[in-house]
Amino acid sequence: MIQTERPYVLSIAGLDPSAGAGILADVKVFELNQVYGLSVCTALTMQHDADFRALEWVPLPTILNQCQPLFERYPIEIVKVGLIESFAVLDQLTDWLLQQNPGIQIIWDPILKASAGFTFHAESPYVAFESVLRRLRILTPNAWEAQQLTGIDSPLEAAKVLSQYCLVYLKGGHVEPVEETVTDYFLREGEVLAAYPAPHLPQGEKHGSGCVLSSALAAGLAKGQSISETGRSTRQYMNRYLASTPYLLGFHTL
Repeated sequence: MIQTERPYVLSIAGLDPSAGAGILADVKVFELNQVYGLSVCTALTMQHDADFRALEWVPLPTILNQCQPLFERYPIEIVKVGLIESFAVLDQLTDWLLQQNPGIQIIWDPILKASAGFTFHAESPYVAFESVLRRLRILTPNAWEAQQLTGIDSPLEAAKVLSQYCLVYLKGGHVEPVEETVTDYFLREGEVLAAYPAPHLPQGEKHGSGCVLSSALAAGLAKGQSISETGRSTRQYMNRYLASTPYLLGFHTL
C-alpha cells in the first residue's frame, strides 16, 4: 500500500471528451484542492459542453476490474460516484466499495439528466433505494433531482426526506423562476445544518457544475475538514468557478 503526502480520492464517473464534466473535471478539482485524484470510467459519452449525442455504458464487471488494482495499491477513504448506468448497478457498486473498506465515505452526485438535456434515467429510485442511501456519506442533488428522487414538489422538503438516510447537499441552482440569490443547503436528519447563499450570476451556468461541486466536497472530506468547513470551502470554490468565464466551460482556480 503506497502512501503520499496527499490523500487519495477516487472518482467513479463518466468520460466527457470536453473535460467540463465527469472524471476529467473531477481530477482537475482534486488537483486544485491538493488531493490526489484517481478515476474509473463508467460511461463513454459523445458530447461537448452544449450538445449531448450518445453514450456507451461500461459494464459493472469492467468498472470493478478498474477499481480493484487501485484499492490494492492506494489507501482510498473517499469515493465520489457520478454517472452510473442504473440504480441496480449503484447498489452493487456501493456494496462492493464497502467490502473493500467498511469505513469508506461515498458521495453520490445523482446525475439523472445531462446539462444539455439528455435524460439518463426515467425510473424513480427512492422507494427501492433507501438501503443505498444509507450507505452514502453525502448525496448532492440539484432541485430537479431531489424532486425526481422523492416525488416531492418542494426541493427543500424533498432534501429533508433524503437527509433521513445520509447527509444531503442541495444545490440551489437549476430553479425556476431565477432569483437574485442562489442558496445551497446542507441537511442532516431532516434539519438544515447550514445555508450558503450566493448571488445569481447571469452567465454563471456551467456544463458539469454538479460534478465540480461533488468533487470539491470529496476533496474537503479527504483533507479532514468538518462538514461545515467542507460546505463552506466548496461554495467558495464554486463561486470562483462559476464566475471564471461567460461560457459553458469554466476555469478552475484557487
